[in-house]
Amino acid sequence: MTNQLRKPIRLGIVGAGRGKSYMGVSDSTGFKLVAICDTWEEKLEQVGRELNVATYVEYDQFLSHDLDAVVLCNYFHQHAPFAEKALLAGKHVMSECAACHTLAEGVSLARTVEQSGKVYMFAENYPYSAYNQEMRRLYQSGLIGEFKYGEGEYVHPDLAEVKLARSCGWNHWRNWIPATYYCTHSIAPVMYITDTRPVKVNAFVVPYDYDDPTQTKHVKRSDTSAIIMCRMNNDAVLKSLHGALRGHGNYVRIHGNKGLMENCRHGDKSRLRIWQEPWENDKQEKAEVVYKPNFTVAGDLARRTGHGGGDFFTSYYFAQAIHRQEQPYLDVYRGIDMSIVGILAWRSVLQDSMPITVPDFRQETVRQKYENDNWSPDPDRTDSNKPPSSILGNIEPTQTAKDLARNIWTNQGFDMDS
Repeated sequence: MTNQLRKPIRLGIVGAGRGKSYMGVSDSTGFKLVAICDTWEEKLEQVGRELNVATYVEYDQFLSHDLDAVVLCNYFHQHAPFAEKALLAGKHVMSECAACHTLAEGVSLARTVEQSGKVYMFAENYPYSAYNQEMRRLYQSGLIGEFKYGEGEYVHPDLAEVKLARSCGWNHWRNWIPATYYCTHSIAPVMYITDTRPVKVNAFVVPYDYDDPTQTKHVKRSDTSAIIMCRMNNDAVLKSLHGALRGHGNYVRIHGNKGLMENCRHGDKSRLRIWQEPWENDKQEKAEVVYKPNFTVAGDLARRTGHGGGDFFTSYYFAQAIHRQEQPYLDVYRGIDMSIVGILAWRSVLQDSMPITVPDFRQETVRQKYENDNWSPDPDRTDSNKPPSSILGNIEPTQTAKDLARNIWTNQGFDMDS
């Protein structure tokens, strides 16, 4: 654990909703929460009173507070500009997914992290479940040989009422983001386990389903789910599946040229299954081994937090990076890699699933080619050549969905005019 003699890192968190997960683990990971920021004033003041910390509606004023580090839990498509402001104000940054919403934002973010000299951590939590950490350890030991094929799945269906309650406002990002964009939960564990990055993507979507009430009673305008195929930099292939199909679950599968690792699909899904062919297992051990791995550090603390312990470990490794004055494993470049896959995958879908190269923004010569690439389906942006949010074009929510949304949002205290 973090050395208790160290001075706590003064932390500010943007987002009084999702940010509460990080507020709850701040003390145990070496931080001292001192301020929070949100534009939803009622929720902000409530959380501020509960935690006895300073509150800010204006982000610039929030950054003027005496902070060492900032955690960004604001909207999915707004992280990069907020991160850059914090970095240039001298704060370390941990940013939720995605790292950037356009390729131009990815270029600017990479440059700003380098210019600032501050720590940037991408807060992708799914790599840090116990079984994914164990698979990384086993892969690094050489147990299953070289990575050849992998699968990451993040399948998350919900009732329309549940989805509306967490997406207040017609243009809330969850209501228009294309199906490919929310891909980091499925791609990140495979990249983390194998130390590979995607170099080419092509993608497909399951279109918006007019026969599914979880979609037609919701005001979202995007498709059901996405399947992204990635060629990795060691020539392995990764399949990413995510979206609102029936069959909730998170699964990771890694095929090497000496064996297989995956978390179980039945029973306790946090168990790990390892398979090695009997005819090449020279240790005369069982061909199949199934067990439930434990966290190697801070297990008691991690098990109390969300996302399989991931909400603890992102904060834990962010604090370690700050104390060591070095970038974490999930640095800005890996965060950008994971995030722009979703953008490029949508371009692939709209071009009949053609393969598209994934640029490496570690290289300035590459970055220069994309520094003005602001392609985005965001309805609040005025850029020309705006792509649709669905493969079917512009979807108009039903009147039933609109009425249900108004009712749920009003009951939550959301200002319908905002």
